[in-house]
Amino acid sequence: MSRFIPNRKEHREKMLREIGVETFEELLEPVPEKFRLTEKLHLPKPLSELELTREFEKLAGRNTGTELACFMGAGAYDHFIPAAVDHILLRSEFYTAYTPYQAEVSQGTLQAIFEYQTMIARLTGMEMANACMYDGASAAAEACLMAMRATKKQRILVAGSLNPRWLDVIRTYLKRDEFQINEIPFLEDGTLDLEITGKLIEGGTAAVLMPYPNYFGLIEDLQPFAELVHEHKGLLIVAADPISLPLLRSPGNAGADIVVGEGQSMGIAMSYGGPYAGFMAARKKLARKMPGRIIGRTTDRAGQIGYVLTLQTREQHIKRDKATSNICSNQALMALANVVYLSLTGEKGFREISSQCYHKSHYLEKKLLEIPGVSRVFEKTPFFREFVISFPVPSIGLRDRMIEQGILAGLPIVELGEGAMLVTVTEKRTRDEIDRYVKVAAEICRGGSE
Repeated sequence: MSRFIPNRKEHREKMLREIGVETFEELLEPVPEKFRLTEKLHLPKPLSELELTREFEKLAGRNTGTELACFMGAGAYDHFIPAAVDHILLRSEFYTAYTPYQAEVSQGTLQAIFEYQTMIARLTGMEMANACMYDGASAAAEACLMAMRATKKQRILVAGSLNPRWLDVIRTYLKRDEFQINEIPFLEDGTLDLEITGKLIEGGTAAVLMPYPNYFGLIEDLQPFAELVHEHKGLLIVAADPISLPLLRSPGNAGADIVVGEGQSMGIAMSYGGPYAGFMAARKKLARKMPGRIIGRTTDRAGQIGYVLTLQTREQHIKRDKATSNICSNQALMALANVVYLSLTGEKGFREISSQCYHKSHYLEKKLLEIPGVSRVFEKTPFFREFVISFPVPSIGLRDRMIEQGILAGLPIVELGEGAMLVTVTEKRTRDEIDRYVKVAAEICRGGSE
């Protein structure tokens, strides 16, 4: 069967001329040549339904995040997901629902998003939240643009201890010439240098973006940075780990103006990296600068509660030059997963999950430090559920050998040393799994040093 292209050659040529190029290939110039497809796809022959099902089952079996004891994090975390989360998500009124433009027939979806906003605002200690973002990385980038709109300044300071993949997304968003990003270096203890931040902030800065905890799992005080950036008429953006917030001082209480983060830890499977849901919360004074939309609660003429799209400053609704972003929709289904998860755990249960992550990670760290030659990379700085440990053997080799033993040991960070590994512990990890991690790691280290 031949390919069907609805536009004839002359139509395509006219479109290309209209946008100022001669060939389609010119549109691909931003994409490095090594990533471009230069030959036909070598697709396998068609499969029957039975054959296809078997193939997918085979591929699913390679998902090491579920087959192995997972001690890897760095942005995607193996937390327990109650069965009710997926059961509710798969209800047809949620699973097949489209963007709720018509409030009168979308009350269930609107109420769920309103509850989501309320939960995120309470969790972060902020006054309001929007109807969620694509993921944590794009939420952080949108927060940078939001800060620039609010302050009318074009420069952002970003912590060097931010997840490097998030930093890549931010750089992509702010690639235009008028925007400027400066990276704040971190000290030997893994925390940001307040003195250097003070020097970088001079000359006009829209915002300082800090992770909390940072990429290495370390916790640092937000307030001195909030005071510094406010002194220079800027904003503090905090990229927060939601699982840590029941135990830590809320970003809002510490002086943050905008709080963003990734909601994957709250009822969403790792799923090879998505779909996820980013969250964004802010001070009420910034409401009209927020991207996406905000759901509000009101009453109708009969006095009954109703939910509506209160703010929707997107390109679909207002003039493009007045839009706060080109976000087309929100991750409503994934945000619903967050709502169901937090409703099931409750405040007490969510705090217990946070506490278990903290104590189990510290137990593992303590046991690993008993292995000869093992040390913490950032020795004196407190951490939450992730820490960087240095093994006396190359971390990449250790990771590969531990996978053979059914353990996903962590993420090697060779930039911090050949033996450096970022290790994560969630509430799912049992005492036996943690002790086995230590036993296998000790045997590998002992064998590597002989």
